Amino acid sequence: MHAREEARQRIEQLRVILRENSRRYYVDNAPTMSDQEYDFLMHELEALEAAYPEFLTPDSPTQKVGSDIDAPMGENAESQTGTDFVKRAHRYPMLSLGTTYSITEVEEFAARADKLLEESFSYCCELKFDGTAICLTYRNGELVQALTRGDGVMGDDVTDNARSISNIPQKLHGDYPREFEIRGEVLMPFSSFESLNRERADEGDAPFANPRNAASGSLKLGDPQEVARRGLWCTLYHIPAQSVPFQTHNEALEKAASWGLPVSEHRRLCKDISEIRAFIDHWETARRSLPYATDGIVIKINELSAQRALGYTAKSPRWAVAYKYKAEQACTELLGIDYQVGRTGAVTPVANLDPVQLGGTTVKRATLVNADQMEALDIRVGDFVYVEKGGEIIPKITGVNLSRRPQGLQKPAFPELCPDCGTPLVRAEGEAKWFCPNQDGCPTQIKSRILHFLGRKAMNVLAGEATVDQFYAAGLVRTPSDLYNINKYQLLSLEGWQDKSAQRFLDSLAATKDVPFERVLFALGIRFVGETTARDIARHFGSIDAIAAASKEELLEVGEVGEVIASSVFDYMHSPAHIAEIERLKAIGLQFTGAASAQQASSALEGKTIVVSGNFSISRDDMKALVVSHGGKCASGVSGSTSFLLAGTKPGPEKIRKCESLGIPVIDESTFMSMIPEGSQQPREEQLSLF
Repeated sequence: MHAREEARQRIEQLRVILRENSRRYYVDNAPTMSDQEYDFLMHELEALEAAYPEFLTPDSPTQKVGSDIDAPMGENAESQTGTDFVKRAHRYPMLSLGTTYSITEVEEFAARADKLLEESFSYCCELKFDGTAICLTYRNGELVQALTRGDGVMGDDVTDNARSISNIPQKLHGDYPREFEIRGEVLMPFSSFESLNRERADEGDAPFANPRNAASGSLKLGDPQEVARRGLWCTLYHIPAQSVPFQTHNEALEKAASWGLPVSEHRRLCKDISEIRAFIDHWETARRSLPYATDGIVIKINELSAQRALGYTAKSPRWAVAYKYKAEQACTELLGIDYQVGRTGAVTPVANLDPVQLGGTTVKRATLVNADQMEALDIRVGDFVYVEKGGEIIPKITGVNLSRRPQGLQKPAFPELCPDCGTPLVRAEGEAKWFCPNQDGCPTQIKSRILHFLGRKAMNVLAGEATVDQFYAAGLVRTPSDLYNINKYQLLSLEGWQDKSAQRFLDSLAATKDVPFERVLFALGIRFVGETTARDIARHFGSIDAIAAASKEELLEVGEVGEVIASSVFDYMHSPAHIAEIERLKAIGLQFTGAASAQQASSALEGKTIVVSGNFSISRDDMKALVVSHGGKCASGVSGSTSFLLAGTKPGPEKIRKCESLGIPVIDESTFMSMIPEGSQQPREEQLSLF
């Protein structure tokens, strides 16, 4: 094949790979490729496009910033359904940095600047924080807007969530400008990350892979109070030169700190490449003592006039470069593979390793994700495998050292039977994981569901995994309702229980009778029904009896409930065992009805089922609240019962096509507003909490 044609094919292949992995990184918060591998592929694409400029296109990943806009729910996303953010334009484009893993390329960056700039200049070196980018706007000393990077031109407005981050000041002090932007990173400290993942494990949810993913997912939650609870942290590092009249980047940051803004103190002014190299070398080790994740050093030209002279490429400033540290890697022997069963029945392979030091800790186990990942690695027990710590926290196996593979190793067979109860495993079409379908008889699933029922976000009972194991082993519990039959004498007969601890447990169990319906529904552990989905379903139907009587189509009328969730809820409510358990919990006195809905603003939309799609002058959540406040119902999908589709800008094309095929009207925002009483075009405050 001709070299030019080979280059064209490789360019197209790289673009597909990079776009897919960009989506997984920025949108799903569930990356499957290391940062280093992604960066190397991006550099390969840049080199090919430079060698064959006729193939360069404006939509190439080399020309665009990775976007987090319009994020669907990914593998590591949370069930904060109903959450959409208003998109707003950045005053100045919010670009990304060029990256390198080579000190030689940093030297080349410095040499180019020295050649192009006539004036003398210095460098400002800073830590490269591993979080999610944010842009804050202050007016008259008050925080008025916070935007995500988005696609660099438009970002999601997350102002309410930013206000809940403890170290982002609401009001400044000192001689701040009347209005300015400042940019930085929202981080999740290691302590907050570990606490969050423990909670997710207790509730049967997949852990976040690293603090960056956790920070990004948390910043996009629909509940600012939950964002506040996540322990996020912000550090700021850039004021666009157009915003303020300073001479240098360092001066701008010093002034920002004097106004009360959280600017990192870990930066240094350097006069030449030797001082830059010393800063890089120092932090390669020193960064491991920091309470948050960093993955490199950012080198910036300090003088703002020099920055303006150097300018920008399509996606990056020419006056800055990011040097990234290579991921720490170790090679060790795979001793065996365990197969763990989760609360939902998902079976996850976990590698047992010959203990190895990595990132300051001893690594003994690492996830293998699923059967497909095992197949892709072509892994065998007895292999020597490469282990990295993704985000310097979660160990993962990235490859096999085939040169050290002993003769005769057999490929491991993923179990066909549940390793806990022996039930044949199943794998639904389109799913990566194998599941044990014996949800009501598999010991691990039973104990996990009871632990979920007791969890803080569910019934909030003072009991943990060890207690549930103890109750199960003693034959005291098989379903949540069994918990309420346990008495103090039984508790005191168990190892480790004293009168005080037994009474505390019983008191916290008694308090569950006051837990509101939406949390009780969440506590039942229906597959795919997270905390927010349980709230939406509970508020839509008002009682467990109404949910049990609902058809799948009626369940689909709940905002953001799709086919998968509707089928799961319907199947759960038509299981004799689950119906019997709900009746027992009712008899105990748990809340299975919700509070009355807030008073409607009008009945203008009574009896109408409306699908809301696209972007509007208000947030999509507020638009849905407006529908509800005037008597309408919001549905996530178009069906025969849909009255009309309310379409903003960029509505879902599949929804539009389905409306056309079913003859369902599509109306715009102005037409919708004319349908409701004048003066009521804002959602009532109490309705906002519905979404």
